[in-house]
Amino acid sequence: MNKRGTPMMENASVKNSRYFFVWFKHKWVNDPIFSTAIALIIMIILQTLVLGFDYHSFGEWFQSWINNWINILRNNAGVGIIALGMTLVIMTGGIDLAVGSTLVATGALTMILLDTGTKGILGMIGMTGFPAFVVTILLVVFFGYLLGSLVGVTITKGNVPPFIATLGAMMIFRSVTQHFMQGYNPKVPVEFLQIASFKLGNYMIMPIIYWAIIAYILYYVSKRTTFGRHIIAVGSNERAAKLSGVNVNKVKLRVYALMGVLVSIAAIIQVSRIGSMDFSNAGRGMEMDAIAAAVVGGTSMMGGRGFILGTVYGMLIIAVMNNLLNLFGVPPFLREAFKGLIVIGAVLLQRKEKTS
Repeated sequence: MNKRGTPMMENASVKNSRYFFVWFKHKWVNDPIFSTAIALIIMIILQTLVLGFDYHSFGEWFQSWINNWINILRNNAGVGIIALGMTLVIMTGGIDLAVGSTLVATGALTMILLDTGTKGILGMIGMTGFPAFVVTILLVVFFGYLLGSLVGVTITKGNVPPFIATLGAMMIFRSVTQHFMQGYNPKVPVEFLQIASFKLGNYMIMPIIYWAIIAYILYYVSKRTTFGRHIIAVGSNERAAKLSGVNVNKVKLRVYALMGVLVSIAAIIQVSRIGSMDFSNAGRGMEMDAIAAAVVGGTSMMGGRGFILGTVYGMLIIAVMNNLLNLFGVPPFLREAFKGLIVIGAVLLQRKEKTS
Protein backbone atom coordinates (compact mmCIF):
# COMPACT_ATOMS: atom_id res chain seq x y z
CA MET A 1 0.00 0.00 0.00
CA ASN A 2 1.19 3.61 -0.69
CA LYS A 3 0.51 6.65 1.51
CA ARG A 4 -3.02 7.05 0.06
CA GLY A 5 -3.85 3.42 0.57
CA THR A 6 -3.88 2.59 -3.17
CA PRO A 7 -2.40 -0.77 -4.04
CA MET A 8 0.98 -0.54 -5.74
CA MET A 9 -0.24 -3.13 -8.24
CA GLU A 10 -2.90 -0.66 -9.47
CA ASN A 11 -0.28 2.06 -10.01
CA ALA A 12 1.87 -0.40 -11.97
CA SER A 13 -1.13 -1.35 -14.07
CA VAL A 14 -1.91 2.29 -14.85
CA LYS A 15 1.74 2.94 -15.66
CA ASN A 16 1.89 -0.05 -18.00
CA SER A 17 -1.29 1.08 -19.73
CA ARG A 18 0.18 4.55 -20.20
CA TYR A 19 3.40 3.13 -21.60
CA PHE A 20 1.41 0.92 -23.99
CA PHE A 21 -0.65 3.90 -25.19
CA VAL A 22 2.48 6.00 -25.78
CA TRP A 23 4.17 3.10 -27.58
CA PHE A 24 1.10 2.43 -29.71
CA LYS A 25 0.74 6.11 -30.65
CA HIS A 26 4.42 6.32 -31.58
CA LYS A 27 4.22 3.19 -33.75
CA TRP A 28 0.97 4.34 -35.38
CA VAL A 29 2.41 7.73 -36.33
CA ASN A 30 5.92 6.68 -37.32
CA ASP A 31 5.59 3.15 -38.68
CA PRO A 32 3.36 2.91 -41.80
CA ILE A 33 3.62 -0.89 -41.84
CA PHE A 34 2.27 -1.07 -38.29
CA SER A 35 -0.60 1.36 -38.86
CA THR A 36 -1.58 -0.29 -42.15
CA ALA A 37 -1.51 -3.74 -40.54
CA ILE A 38 -3.75 -2.56 -37.69
CA ALA A 39 -6.17 -0.99 -40.18
CA LEU A 40 -6.22 -4.26 -42.14
CA ILE A 41 -6.95 -6.29 -39.01
CA ILE A 42 -9.86 -3.99 -38.18
CA MET A 43 -11.20 -4.34 -41.73
CA ILE A 44 -10.94 -8.14 -41.56
CA ILE A 45 -12.79 -8.23 -38.23
CA LEU A 46 -15.52 -5.99 -39.64
CA GLN A 47 -15.76 -8.13 -42.77
CA THR A 48 -16.03 -11.30 -40.66
CA LEU A 49 -18.86 -9.77 -38.63
CA VAL A 50 -20.71 -8.70 -41.77
CA LEU A 51 -20.39 -12.18 -43.29
CA GLY A 52 -22.18 -13.44 -40.21
CA PHE A 53 -22.15 -16.75 -38.35
CA ASP A 54 -25.40 -18.34 -39.54
CA TYR A 55 -23.92 -21.76 -40.25
CA HIS A 56 -24.58 -25.25 -38.95
CA SER A 57 -21.03 -25.74 -37.69
CA PHE A 58 -17.74 -23.95 -37.21
CA GLY A 59 -16.22 -26.00 -40.03
CA GLU A 60 -18.91 -24.84 -42.46
CA TRP A 61 -18.42 -21.22 -41.40
CA PHE A 62 -14.64 -21.47 -41.66
CA GLN A 63 -14.87 -23.05 -45.12
CA SER A 64 -17.11 -20.22 -46.30
CA TRP A 65 -14.73 -17.65 -44.80
CA ILE A 66 -11.73 -19.24 -46.53
CA ASN A 67 -13.56 -19.41 -49.88
CA ASN A 68 -14.46 -15.74 -49.61
CA TRP A 69 -10.86 -14.78 -48.93
CA ILE A 70 -9.49 -16.90 -51.76
CA ASN A 71 -11.90 -15.19 -54.16
CA ILE A 72 -10.82 -11.78 -52.89
CA LEU A 73 -7.13 -12.58 -53.29
CA ARG A 74 -7.51 -14.20 -56.73
CA ASN A 75 -9.56 -11.30 -58.05
CA ASN A 76 -7.00 -8.76 -56.84
CA ALA A 77 -3.75 -10.62 -57.57
CA GLY A 78 -3.25 -8.92 -60.94
CA VAL A 79 -3.69 -5.37 -59.69
CA GLY A 80 -1.71 -6.37 -56.59
CA ILE A 81 1.28 -7.24 -58.79
CA ILE A 82 0.93 -3.93 -60.63
CA ALA A 83 0.71 -2.08 -57.30
CA LEU A 84 4.12 -3.51 -56.34
CA GLY A 85 5.67 -1.97 -59.44
CA MET A 86 3.78 1.27 -58.85
CA THR A 87 5.39 1.45 -55.41
CA LEU A 88 8.87 1.51 -56.96
CA VAL A 89 7.76 4.08 -59.56
CA ILE A 90 6.34 6.40 -56.89
CA MET A 91 9.46 5.92 -54.78
CA THR A 92 11.48 7.53 -57.59
CA GLY A 93 9.13 10.52 -57.49
CA GLY A 94 7.24 9.41 -60.61
CA ILE A 95 3.85 8.01 -61.52
CA ASP A 96 2.53 5.59 -64.15
CA LEU A 97 -0.97 6.18 -65.48
CA ALA A 98 -0.47 3.82 -68.44
CA VAL A 99 -0.61 0.50 -66.57
CA GLY A 100 -4.22 -0.24 -67.54
CA SER A 101 -3.56 0.42 -71.22
CA THR A 102 -0.31 -1.55 -71.09
CA LEU A 103 -2.32 -4.45 -69.65
CA VAL A 104 -4.69 -4.29 -72.62
CA ALA A 105 -1.83 -4.13 -75.15
CA THR A 106 0.10 -7.06 -73.65
CA GLY A 107 -3.11 -9.03 -73.12
CA ALA A 108 -4.00 -8.53 -76.79
CA LEU A 109 -0.59 -9.82 -77.87
CA THR A 110 -1.06 -12.87 -75.63
CA MET A 111 -4.33 -13.72 -77.32
CA ILE A 112 -3.06 -13.04 -80.86
CA LEU A 113 -0.11 -15.36 -80.35
CA LEU A 114 -2.22 -18.16 -78.88
CA ASP A 115 -5.39 -17.78 -80.95
CA THR A 116 -6.65 -21.23 -81.89
CA GLY A 117 -8.34 -19.81 -85.00
CA THR A 118 -6.84 -19.26 -88.44
CA LYS A 119 -5.24 -15.95 -87.43
CA GLY A 120 -3.21 -17.25 -84.50
CA ILE A 121 0.43 -16.33 -85.10
CA LEU A 122 2.03 -19.35 -83.43
CA GLY A 123 -0.60 -21.69 -84.80
CA MET A 124 0.19 -20.50 -88.30
CA ILE A 125 3.78 -21.72 -87.95
CA GLY A 126 2.68 -25.01 -86.42
CA MET A 127 3.62 -24.26 -82.82
CA THR A 128 1.08 -25.42 -80.23
CA GLY A 129 0.91 -26.78 -76.70
CA PHE A 130 3.53 -26.18 -74.04
CA PRO A 131 6.22 -24.76 -76.41
CA ALA A 132 3.70 -22.19 -77.67
CA PHE A 133 2.86 -21.22 -74.10
CA VAL A 134 6.52 -20.69 -73.20
CA VAL A 135 7.22 -18.64 -76.33
CA THR A 136 4.09 -16.56 -75.73
CA ILE A 137 5.02 -15.76 -72.15
CA LEU A 138 8.56 -14.77 -73.12
CA LEU A 139 7.40 -12.58 -76.01
CA VAL A 140 4.66 -10.90 -73.99
CA VAL A 141 7.00 -10.16 -71.08
CA PHE A 142 9.54 -8.75 -73.54
CA PHE A 143 6.80 -6.64 -75.15
CA GLY A 144 5.85 -5.30 -71.71
CA TYR A 145 9.52 -4.51 -71.11
CA LEU A 146 9.64 -2.56 -74.40
CA LEU A 147 6.50 -0.57 -73.60
CA GLY A 148 7.77 0.26 -70.13
CA SER A 149 11.18 1.22 -71.54
CA LEU A 150 9.49 3.46 -74.12
CA VAL A 151 7.76 5.33 -71.31
CA GLY A 152 11.03 5.50 -69.37
CA VAL A 153 12.95 6.88 -72.36
CA THR A 154 10.28 9.52 -72.91
CA ILE A 155 10.68 10.62 -69.30
CA THR A 156 14.47 10.45 -69.05
CA LYS A 157 15.68 11.38 -72.51
CA GLY A 158 12.75 13.54 -73.54
CA ASN A 159 12.56 15.29 -70.15
CA VAL A 160 8.79 14.86 -70.18
CA PRO A 161 7.15 14.86 -66.71
CA PRO A 162 6.02 11.35 -65.72
CA PHE A 163 2.39 12.41 -65.42
CA ILE A 164 2.30 13.74 -68.99
CA ALA A 165 4.38 10.92 -70.49
CA THR A 166 2.27 8.16 -68.94
CA LEU A 167 -0.99 9.99 -69.65
CA GLY A 168 -0.03 10.11 -73.32
CA ALA A 169 1.06 6.46 -73.27
CA MET A 170 -2.24 5.51 -71.64
CA MET A 171 -4.21 6.96 -74.56
CA ILE A 172 -1.83 5.69 -77.26
CA PHE A 173 -1.55 2.09 -76.08
CA ARG A 174 -5.28 1.56 -75.64
CA SER A 175 -6.24 3.40 -78.83
CA VAL A 176 -3.80 1.45 -81.00
CA THR A 177 -4.83 -1.85 -79.41
CA GLN A 178 -8.52 -1.17 -79.97
CA HIS A 179 -7.84 -0.23 -83.60
CA PHE A 180 -6.08 -3.50 -84.40
CA MET A 181 -8.39 -5.70 -82.34
CA GLN A 182 -11.74 -4.35 -83.58
CA GLY A 183 -13.84 -7.13 -85.02
CA TYR A 184 -11.29 -9.74 -83.95
CA ASN A 185 -12.25 -12.22 -81.24
CA PRO A 186 -9.29 -14.54 -80.59
CA LYS A 187 -9.67 -17.65 -78.45
CA VAL A 188 -6.92 -19.05 -76.27
CA PRO A 189 -6.35 -22.79 -75.79
CA VAL A 190 -8.11 -24.34 -72.82
CA GLU A 191 -4.77 -25.71 -71.57
CA PHE A 192 -3.41 -22.16 -71.22
CA LEU A 193 -6.09 -21.44 -68.63
CA GLN A 194 -4.30 -23.81 -66.25
CA ILE A 195 -1.69 -21.11 -65.62
CA ALA A 196 -4.22 -19.38 -63.37
CA SER A 197 -6.80 -22.13 -62.81
CA PHE A 198 -4.61 -25.07 -61.80
CA LYS A 199 -5.86 -26.38 -58.46
CA LEU A 200 -3.76 -27.02 -55.39
CA GLY A 201 -5.97 -29.22 -53.28
CA ASN A 202 -9.45 -27.88 -53.90
CA TYR A 203 -8.41 -24.27 -54.41
CA MET A 204 -7.41 -22.28 -57.49
CA ILE A 205 -4.74 -20.16 -55.84
CA MET A 206 -2.05 -19.90 -58.53
CA PRO A 207 -2.55 -16.11 -59.07
CA ILE A 208 -2.11 -15.63 -55.31
CA ILE A 209 1.13 -17.62 -55.38
CA TYR A 210 2.46 -15.54 -58.29
CA TRP A 211 1.62 -12.38 -56.37
CA ALA A 212 3.34 -13.63 -53.21
CA ILE A 213 6.51 -14.68 -55.09
CA ILE A 214 6.81 -11.34 -56.90
CA ALA A 215 6.17 -9.46 -53.65
CA TYR A 216 8.98 -11.36 -51.95
CA ILE A 217 11.39 -10.73 -54.83
CA LEU A 218 10.64 -7.00 -54.94
CA TYR A 219 10.84 -6.79 -51.16
CA TYR A 220 14.33 -8.26 -51.35
CA VAL A 221 15.27 -5.93 -54.22
CA SER A 222 14.05 -2.84 -52.38
CA LYS A 223 15.75 -3.73 -49.10
CA ARG A 224 18.87 -5.70 -49.99
CA THR A 225 20.19 -4.50 -53.34
CA THR A 226 22.06 -1.50 -54.67
CA PHE A 227 19.24 -0.90 -57.15
CA GLY A 228 16.77 -0.62 -54.28
CA ARG A 229 18.97 1.90 -52.45
CA HIS A 230 19.37 3.91 -55.65
CA ILE A 231 15.58 4.07 -56.07
CA ILE A 232 15.26 5.57 -52.60
CA ALA A 233 18.14 7.98 -53.25
CA VAL A 234 16.63 9.22 -56.53
CA GLY A 235 13.23 9.79 -54.95
CA SER A 236 14.64 11.44 -51.84
CA ASN A 237 16.88 13.97 -53.57
CA GLU A 238 17.64 13.59 -57.26
CA ARG A 239 20.37 16.21 -57.29
CA ALA A 240 22.15 14.67 -54.30
CA ALA A 241 21.86 11.24 -55.93
CA LYS A 242 23.56 12.56 -59.08
CA LEU A 243 26.36 14.11 -57.04
CA SER A 244 26.81 10.77 -55.28
CA GLY A 245 27.43 9.05 -58.60
CA VAL A 246 24.00 7.49 -59.11
CA ASN A 247 22.92 7.28 -62.74
CA VAL A 248 19.47 8.79 -62.15
CA ASN A 249 18.18 8.30 -65.69
CA LYS A 250 19.28 4.66 -65.71
CA VAL A 251 17.48 3.99 -62.43
CA LYS A 252 14.27 5.60 -63.69
CA LEU A 253 14.45 3.74 -66.99
CA ARG A 254 14.88 0.41 -65.20
CA VAL A 255 11.95 1.13 -62.88
CA TYR A 256 9.56 1.90 -65.74
CA ALA A 257 10.82 -1.10 -67.71
CA LEU A 258 10.20 -3.27 -64.64
CA MET A 259 6.73 -1.77 -64.40
CA GLY A 260 6.06 -2.90 -67.97
CA VAL A 261 7.24 -6.43 -67.16
CA LEU A 262 4.98 -6.65 -64.10
CA VAL A 263 1.97 -5.41 -66.07
CA SER A 264 2.64 -8.03 -68.76
CA ILE A 265 2.68 -10.74 -66.09
CA ALA A 266 -0.62 -9.43 -64.74
CA ALA A 267 -2.03 -9.51 -68.29
CA ILE A 268 -0.97 -13.14 -68.75
CA ILE A 269 -2.63 -14.05 -65.46
CA GLN A 270 -5.83 -12.24 -66.41
CA VAL A 271 -6.05 -13.86 -69.84
CA SER A 272 -5.37 -17.29 -68.37
CA ARG A 273 -7.91 -16.72 -65.60
CA ILE A 274 -10.76 -15.41 -67.75
CA GLY A 275 -9.86 -16.71 -71.19
CA SER A 276 -10.62 -13.40 -72.88
CA MET A 277 -10.20 -9.64 -72.53
CA ASP A 278 -12.46 -6.65 -73.11
CA PHE A 279 -10.09 -4.35 -74.97
CA SER A 280 -12.32 -1.31 -74.38
CA ASN A 281 -12.69 -1.60 -70.62
CA ALA A 282 -10.04 -3.99 -69.30
CA GLY A 283 -7.60 -2.27 -67.00
CA ARG A 284 -9.61 0.95 -66.67
CA GLY A 285 -9.12 2.39 -63.20
CA MET A 286 -6.38 -0.12 -62.46
CA GLU A 287 -3.82 2.67 -62.17
CA MET A 288 -5.93 4.29 -59.44
CA ASP A 289 -6.21 1.02 -57.52
CA ALA A 290 -2.44 0.49 -57.76
CA ILE A 291 -1.68 4.04 -56.62
CA ALA A 292 -4.24 3.75 -53.81
CA ALA A 293 -2.69 0.50 -52.55
CA ALA A 294 0.81 2.00 -52.56
CA VAL A 295 -0.25 5.21 -50.81
CA VAL A 296 -2.39 3.45 -48.21
CA GLY A 297 0.60 1.19 -47.56
CA GLY A 298 2.78 4.17 -46.62
CA THR A 299 4.50 5.05 -49.91
CA SER A 300 5.12 8.79 -50.07
CA MET A 301 3.79 10.58 -53.15
CA MET A 302 6.80 12.88 -52.81
CA GLY A 303 9.14 9.96 -53.45
CA GLY A 304 11.98 8.52 -51.41
CA ARG A 305 9.87 6.29 -49.19
CA GLY A 306 7.95 3.13 -49.94
CA PHE A 307 7.21 -0.28 -48.50
CA ILE A 308 6.51 -3.40 -50.55
CA LEU A 309 4.91 -5.14 -47.57
CA GLY A 310 2.88 -2.00 -46.88
CA THR A 311 1.60 -2.06 -50.47
CA VAL A 312 0.47 -5.68 -50.02
CA TYR A 313 -1.42 -4.62 -46.89
CA GLY A 314 -2.78 -1.58 -48.71
CA MET A 315 -4.03 -3.72 -51.59
CA LEU A 316 -5.73 -6.05 -49.13
CA ILE A 317 -7.42 -3.08 -47.45
CA ILE A 318 -8.73 -1.86 -50.81
CA ALA A 319 -9.88 -5.40 -51.68
CA VAL A 320 -11.65 -5.95 -48.36
CA MET A 321 -13.25 -2.51 -48.61
CA ASN A 322 -14.61 -3.37 -52.07
CA ASN A 323 -15.94 -6.65 -50.68
CA LEU A 324 -17.60 -4.88 -47.74
CA LEU A 325 -19.21 -2.26 -49.98
CA ASN A 326 -20.56 -5.08 -52.12
CA LEU A 327 -21.92 -6.88 -49.06
CA PHE A 328 -23.54 -3.66 -47.83
CA GLY A 329 -25.13 -3.15 -51.23
CA VAL A 330 -23.45 0.18 -51.93
CA PRO A 331 -24.10 1.25 -55.56
CA PRO A 332 -21.07 0.62 -57.82
CA PHE A 333 -20.73 4.28 -58.78
CA LEU A 334 -20.32 5.29 -55.13
CA ARG A 335 -17.61 2.73 -54.36
CA GLU A 336 -14.95 4.82 -56.09
CA ALA A 337 -15.87 7.70 -53.76
CA PHE A 338 -14.98 5.58 -50.72
CA LYS A 339 -11.73 4.60 -52.36
CA GLY A 340 -10.94 8.26 -53.05
CA LEU A 341 -11.61 9.16 -49.42
CA ILE A 342 -9.21 6.46 -48.25
CA VAL A 343 -6.46 7.71 -50.57
CA ILE A 344 -6.90 11.35 -49.50
CA GLY A 345 -6.97 10.31 -45.86
CA ALA A 346 -3.79 8.25 -46.27
CA VAL A 347 -1.97 11.17 -47.87
CA LEU A 348 -3.14 13.57 -45.15
CA LEU A 349 -1.87 11.19 -42.48
CA GLN A 350 1.56 10.84 -44.06
CA ARG A 351 4.17 12.65 -41.98
CA LYS A 352 6.55 14.94 -43.77
CA GLU A 353 10.18 14.08 -43.20
CA LYS A 354 11.95 16.43 -40.87
CA THR A 355 14.72 18.49 -42.39
CA SER A 356 17.92 18.78 -40.49
